[in-house]
Parts: sequence; structure tokens; C-alpha cells
Amino acid sequence: MNILVTGASRGIGKAICESLDGAVYASARNEEFLKGYKNYCAADLSKTEDLEKLGSYIETNKIDVLINNAGEYMYALSEMLSFSDIERLVKVNLEAPLYLISKAVPHMKKNRFGRIINIGSISGVMGEAGASIYSASKSGLIGMTKSLALELAEFGITVNTINPGWVDTDMGNSSIEEEGFSKEEIIECIPQKRFVSPVEIAGMVRYLISEDAKGVTGQSINLCAGLSVGC
Repeated sequence: MNILVTGASRGIGKAICESLDGAVYASARNEEFLKGYKNYCAADLSKTEDLEKLGSYIETNKIDVLINNAGEYMYALSEMLSFSDIERLVKVNLEAPLYLISKAVPHMKKNRFGRIINIGSISGVMGEAGASIYSASKSGLIGMTKSLALELAEFGITVNTINPGWVDTDMGNSSIEEEGFSKEEIIECIPQKRFVSPVEIAGMVRYLISEDAKGVTGQSINLCAGLSVGC
């Protein structure tokens, strides 16, 4: 089974790669961080030429499982947003996953098997003040997942989105700094009083890839330590 993970250089993506069996193909912006992998393709998903390069890489390597993990976060009040900010986040968080899926699907259809897993965010489920572009782009992943699940179900292809809450990663911790809260203040608002571990998300990915999950498709799964339920 050939599996490609975007955003594989650290955090959630790295944990996913380390948990997987089969041939793992890794992608991220920084090639230096990818050199520990046997198979990799450096690509900045905000750049069309890099996105097309990764699309060709997916076609060449006949990817059976595509994990769209790469994403970008931005905290900014609505009046502070620029067109370039909107364009960049939507391209990385929503357009890139859809484009990469379009390159993976023909092989999956031919084999009548495939797994597509999008890493969304609880912000795409609940909304997040000061992160409207991020929330919008991650919410878009959920709609895309439902549509593609319907379109591809007859071919044995499942499509699901995992929505992490606060995750103990570099991105998670840096976003706390951007918002101006302390980690302790954030934890106080999480029902389980903790951040989610990247390993927990990797475990959910492994399940969704497995034969046991062949009937799970079109789902938006909140893995957020209870955050989606309320404080």
C-alpha cells in the first residue's frame, strides 16, 4: 500500500508517518526535514508549480492512501486581512487538498480501493474568532469530504476528515502566542484539561485506513478532548 502524507516534516504529519505500515511517501516545504524519509517530494503547496509537481509525483507513485495534513494557520481580525492572506490560506488548506485528490483518484478508481483522509480543525466545526480564513478553509474541507464520499463510494474509496482541537505541536503552541493567551488559559477551556497528542491523531488515521473502517466515509470526526461539546 502506497501512502502519501503532506506536511510530514514535523508535528501531526511526522507522527502519522512514523505510525504507518507500507510504503510511506512524505511531502513538506522544507527538504532538509524530509531527508530522513526514503521517499519524499519537497513542495510548497502555496505555489502552483510545486503543487503540480506533487500532483505528478502522486500519479507516478500510484498512491493508494492520501493524507492531506499540510495546513497553515493565521490569527488576524477581519479588518486586518489582506487579499494575499486570504488567497494563501485558502490555497494551502482547501484548494491544494482537492487538487491532490484529483490526481490520486484515477488510480484508486482503477483498483477499486482508496483512502482519503483530510486533517481539518475544530475551528472549521465551531468557528474561531480572529481566525476567519483558517476556520472557513477548514470548514470547506468538511463539505468537500461529504461530496467526495458520495461521488467515490461505489469505487471502494472512503473520504473522511479528522478535526483536531488544540494539539501539542509547534504550530499549536505558536498559535497560542499569536492569540495572546497562555497555555494554561487555553487548557482551562478544554473539558479534558489537556492538549491532544499527535500520536492520538495518528491512531485515528491508522483506523480509517484499516479494513475495519471500510464502512466509515463522509465523516467529520472531532478529536478534540471534548472541546466541540463546550467548556
